[in-house]
Amino acid sequence: MLSMTGFGKAETMFGERLVLSAEVSSVNRKQLEIRCNLPPDCAAFEDPARKLTARYISRGAVQIRVSLHGRQGAASGEAQVDPSALESLVRQCMAVRRACGLDENAVDVEELLAVPGIVTFRSVDPESPELAAAFEEVLTSALEKFRAMREVEGGNLKADLTARLESLKALLVKIEPAVAGIPGEIKRRLLEKLAAEKIPVPGSEEQLLREALFYADRADVTEEITRLKSHFGQFTRYLDDTVPGGRSLDFLAQEMFREINTLGNKAGIPQVSALVVEFKSTLEKIREQIQNVE
Repeated sequence: MLSMTGFGKAETMFGERLVLSAEVSSVNRKQLEIRCNLPPDCAAFEDPARKLTARYISRGAVQIRVSLHGRQGAASGEAQVDPSALESLVRQCMAVRRACGLDENAVDVEELLAVPGIVTFRSVDPESPELAAAFEEVLTSALEKFRAMREVEGGNLKADLTARLESLKALLVKIEPAVAGIPGEIKRRLLEKLAAEKIPVPGSEEQLLREALFYADRADVTEEITRLKSHFGQFTRYLDDTVPGGRSLDFLAQEMFREINTLGNKAGIPQVSALVVEFKSTLEKIREQIQNVE
């Protein structure tokens, strides 16, 4: 079992001066959603990054962050000046100085180099096969650590869900004998009601028995109990399965809620109602935890 939440980070050297790092994190989401934050030099790798990530997780909101920087964290690479942009900027500065009666030849070109966009740093060749290989390597490493964390979290979730499922089984064991006496309880209620209304009961009680059987049939919860036990078995199998089963577990939890709700409505006796409330409370906690399962 895997959790939908996790984190993984990896780094690798690229060339002699650069560090390529990748971070992968995820939170709960019903469907798979992958967001990529890549440096310009790695922009072409977004589609491969999405495909690679989809091999590791089937649902959840995943954030991929990749950076390419110098060993000390500063930008590193070959400086490139945009000559046309610089020339245009110099001409405009000279025109402004002339208009203000200043020496147009006093324009400081070095200061203009600090204007954003005039100088850029090209770290690597974006089409370099080595860069593509390094990108795949560092992202794979981050994804492996990401998966390892999700496995640990998934193990904790499985233990919690297993314990809560055992609680549901124990409650059902208490419910079964309580509902077994419902037909007799229905007959007793009918007799009390007839006595209260001073209505004579036939000696053979044949008609009364037919009425009791009718209401007992409506109150029979054997089918609900059988389904709940079946759902328990399926739930355990999904917990032990190696493939993602979050959606299936969520469906089973909804079905269990439906069955126990019907059982409670049919039974309608205080001792069962209290157990049904406890069952629903535990089941609701299970449903909340399932939202964290892939």
